[in-house]
Amino acid sequence: MTTSSSSEPEPTRTPEAADRGPLRRMTARAKGEAHRVASPLELFFDLCFVVAVAQGGVQLVHAVAEGHAGTGIMYYAMIFFAIWWAWMNFTWFASAYDNDDALYRFVTLLQIAGVLVLAAGVSRAFQDHDFLFVWLGYVIMRLAMITQWLRAARSAGGAERRMALRYAGGVLLCQVGWLGLIVLPQSARPWLFLVMVLVELAVPVFAERHVPSAWHPHHIAERYGLFTIIVLGETIAAATVAVKSAADKHEELGALLPIAVGGLLIVFAAWWVYFVVPGHEHLRSQRQAFLWGYGHYLIFASAAAIGAGLEVAVEQAIGEAHISRLAASAAVALPTALFFLTVWALHSRHYKAGIAEQLILPTTSLLIIVCPFLGEQAVLVAGIVAALAVVVGVTLTARRTVKA
Repeated sequence: MTTSSSSEPEPTRTPEAADRGPLRRMTARAKGEAHRVASPLELFFDLCFVVAVAQGGVQLVHAVAEGHAGTGIMYYAMIFFAIWWAWMNFTWFASAYDNDDALYRFVTLLQIAGVLVLAAGVSRAFQDHDFLFVWLGYVIMRLAMITQWLRAARSAGGAERRMALRYAGGVLLCQVGWLGLIVLPQSARPWLFLVMVLVELAVPVFAERHVPSAWHPHHIAERYGLFTIIVLGETIAAATVAVKSAADKHEELGALLPIAVGGLLIVFAAWWVYFVVPGHEHLRSQRQAFLWGYGHYLIFASAAAIGAGLEVAVEQAIGEAHISRLAASAAVALPTALFFLTVWALHSRHYKAGIAEQLILPTTSLLIIVCPFLGEQAVLVAGIVAALAVVVGVTLTARRTVKA
């Protein structure tokens, strides 16, 4: 991840002024570049990363449905961090340095290959605690990222060059540290994971302590928004497949309909609350960008976990999960509540006026946490609560606008 401060002078390079040959100097793009949007390569990158997200969700479903929620959540958090952090590294780098030449495209496609290797190893990580394929996939992605930073350093000078070299060195050292997931005893791996997370998060802080990189606020907000949409879409797809599979085996749909309707309402509300306010307006300083960017780990992970929870609820409803209805409903309610609360904490609260507006999403999260105690209708009620939160929020905002 990279960050920037609005007080820094903007780079003078623009795409129109750059050499348009097959290989070009990788210099910083202009922060004030007009009409900056996600490229087709970035969209393709996101779609391929969601393959790994989906694999993590499948394994989380199996773990929770079999009554191993604690272990399943731990490994899901570990795998999702690896996926999210690799996506973050690319996204913020691309916002600042994407020159779209042939070498840049090739290295990006190499990163995509790495995440597919990682995705192939997700089931082994969950079931056998074997992180070899996950680590190999990460090696491919991180070496590609190091190559990109070295290219940026070669075209830069002074403090910017030191920043790029610090990124390259930091990523390399972190990748060596992740080797512990292969060689250390299984009992030590969760502790190694926690240490390595802190080290990884510290690399951008160290690299950019003197000069920030030239990322584009609108572009970053769009990239995060697009990935949120893709993850929510994967949640709907996973829930749809679960309901269809259950319906094919059982003629009685009475137990499935409330889960399907409630899940749909939850996803619709999740989309609404995320996009009701503009994300880029809060990316005005280096500190804000760090908090906003890092905090999205919880948003992305909880959004994907909602789909896994809906699958668990379906399996429990048809008698294929070895857990109680309370636990199955909680698998939906807890990530939903976490999503709403994190969205509020990261940017929604900055656009709310008055105590009533500020309390909507925190209150919604609290009510949704209580929903699992409502039995068969738990998911449906959670969906209704989420939908009502949207209605109340729109109503209060409209009244404030009219008064103004």
